Amino acid sequence: MSCVARLPYLSLSVLLVFLLVLAGAGPVGAVDGPRVELSKAQAGAGGSVTVTGSGWRARALMTLLVCGQAEPDRGVTGGTNSCANADGRAVTTDAEGRFRRALPVVEPPVPCPCVVHVETVTGAGAEADAALQVAGHTVEPLPAERSGGRLSLLADTRLRGSGGLLTWFGSPPSRSLVVTVGNVGTSPVKNPVFQVGTAHGVFAPQWQDQRWRGTIRPGGEARIELPVELAAGAHGDYTVSLKYGGKVLAEHPWGVGRPWGVTLFWVLVLLVVPAALFRAGLAVVDHVRPRHPGHAARPARRTGLPALPHPPRKRAGRGTNAHTPSAAPALPWVTPDAGPDDVDRSPASPGRDPTTKA
Repeated sequence: MSCVARLPYLSLSVLLVFLLVLAGAGPVGAVDGPRVELSKAQAGAGGSVTVTGSGWRARALMTLLVCGQAEPDRGVTGGTNSCANADGRAVTTDAEGRFRRALPVVEPPVPCPCVVHVETVTGAGAEADAALQVAGHTVEPLPAERSGGRLSLLADTRLRGSGGLLTWFGSPPSRSLVVTVGNVGTSPVKNPVFQVGTAHGVFAPQWQDQRWRGTIRPGGEARIELPVELAAGAHGDYTVSLKYGGKVLAEHPWGVGRPWGVTLFWVLVLLVVPAALFRAGLAVVDHVRPRHPGHAARPARRTGLPALPHPPRKRAGRGTNAHTPSAAPALPWVTPDAGPDDVDRSPASPGRDPTTKA
């Protein structure tokens, strides 16, 4: 009974050990970083090789180039100027980060050793090289490194600085790229020359050489600040990249706000300028038009009849109301004939008071 009772505990222990072994082994065929393989290691100009990649970012756009003066360990020492850029190819990875593309073999503008250089165009930067012998092309040894030191990124990059009022009105945005690098080589690095690139959206970065003054000893580290500036009025999503020795050390996104001050300026211009022109036009018209007397009485129309004299106004007397308006005079051609009674009743008759009875 004791052996039977211990059997479940023994089986459980063996099962736990088996699961731990499987977990430590990890997935079979796991790929550490991006990889590039060629269908053949040597080909002549005019032929083609099939480039196969794995371990890349899903749905990433990449370029394939044949480059000279390069090795997989050192990268493309001369930059993209050492590559046959006109005969390159583009490819997009699948959902698993793999691709397969035929690449024509051409002679690069510089001597071999040559590689097939694969580099991402959009998103986070990544690159890989595969050695290729171009038959019939000149081969020369790579130039010796100026320094045995090699720089490596030790900390995440960041952009220091902020925009101001001038940037809000379209001034060029500027920041400082701050990185911490370490010398993992065997000799000091003196006054290294970095390449700082800015890329907008899916476009390729535009590189600028910037020298950092200082010395990084073997095993040492240094905090480096390099200025970054965009064009005037730039806005949108940008990517700032740092390259040294032909390899990209770091990338950092940079979201640049729209210069709304420029928009406000043009809105004010569209509102103020038409209003000013309108007022100026009114002033010109008022100045040019002929002047007429504003309060002068208009001349009487010519009707062929003689002008009537204005009757004299009556002065206010004792028996009259000063505030009573005078009656309008009757026209001569519509006034009835005056009788004797009317003449006697007239207040102008001498010797009679109009207020007394006859």
